Amino acid sequence: MKKIGILLMIIASANNFYSQNDIKTPNDVTGKYFIPPLEKIGASALLNREFVYPLDNKPTAQAHASTIVETPTGLVTAFFAGTHEGHEDVGIRVSRYQNDKWTWPVEVANGFQNDSLRYPTWNPVLFKPKNGPLLLFYKEGPNPREWWGMIKTSSDDGKTWSYGKRIGEDKTIGHLLGPVKNKPVQLADGTIISPSSTEIIENGDTRWQIHFEISKDGGDTWQVVGPINDGNEFDAIQPSILEFADGRLMILARTRQDVIAQSWSKDNGQTWSKLEGLDLPNPNSGTDAVTLKDGRQLLIYNHKIKRDGERGRDLLNLAISKDGISWTPIMTIENEPSEHGYAYPAIIQTSDGMVHATYTYNRAGIKHITIDPNKL
Repeated sequence: MKKIGILLMIIASANNFYSQNDIKTPNDVTGKYFIPPLEKIGASALLNREFVYPLDNKPTAQAHASTIVETPTGLVTAFFAGTHEGHEDVGIRVSRYQNDKWTWPVEVANGFQNDSLRYPTWNPVLFKPKNGPLLLFYKEGPNPREWWGMIKTSSDDGKTWSYGKRIGEDKTIGHLLGPVKNKPVQLADGTIISPSSTEIIENGDTRWQIHFEISKDGGDTWQVVGPINDGNEFDAIQPSILEFADGRLMILARTRQDVIAQSWSKDNGQTWSKLEGLDLPNPNSGTDAVTLKDGRQLLIYNHKIKRDGERGRDLLNLAISKDGISWTPIMTIENEPSEHGYAYPAIIQTSDGMVHATYTYNRAGIKHITIDPNKL
């Protein structure tokens, strides 16, 4: 049977993971399986925790899949919003951080094909290259098996946007998707690497595969690397890319096997090692990660495995690593039971050294937090 070895490993180690209610004090358990209590604002590294817009004055019924970027004039976030995920009225909304508050989120992209056909939009990703305008990648189409990648540009830090255009096609994967959930990285030589993935269902069998879309000309053309996995051992999607001082790249990815998967590249993303499980849980939920200026790696994720009747998204956490191999949970951002949980985080470090993250709050809104990494 498919993936039996991985599933047995997960079952054997499941007792090592503790829920928030299992732990009373730090002395009860030590090491990476200790989950810190809910972080209080101002008590240590967490400086703020706020909604992008108030829940009693929502622009849409639901919102999900946020992204965040720093521009010369401030932070910008985007997310998809509408009646519910997959509804044709779901569009991409953008909000900018001005005068210490978020502006009202404005729809900047939707899936209108003509006056009688509209598709939902999905998974925006904001990215500011070293040279060039702010980029907004997003997906458009009836579902994640049939969607295609779109791109818009902004020359005024997200106030106004160009018309959307399709990114293109490739014989290996079909439609180019751009970064499927998490931000690209730009190497020292200007190369942009977008972490991407596809979701395929054939004859009732689900296959998730990771690939990369690489541009050496600022996004005019794209080379596809991968898929790097066949979807038989690990079903993995939505990778995030980390960088190391010795030039290596690493990805962390969501899986259907209840763990976070990892892979490494020594040649600027042209080839990648076999996917392997990291010893951190994942309840089939999106994660994101960032390389800090001091060389440490910071991961935002749901530190749970799925249990009967649960999605495992009611616990949102940070973990940190010096080498990308050994990770330690260091902060609990959310831990209250909720219907939809706290999910699909995005995380960056800004030029002032602070860390900013956004995430879905119970599908009702988007939250923003600021973290001082010097206190981690």
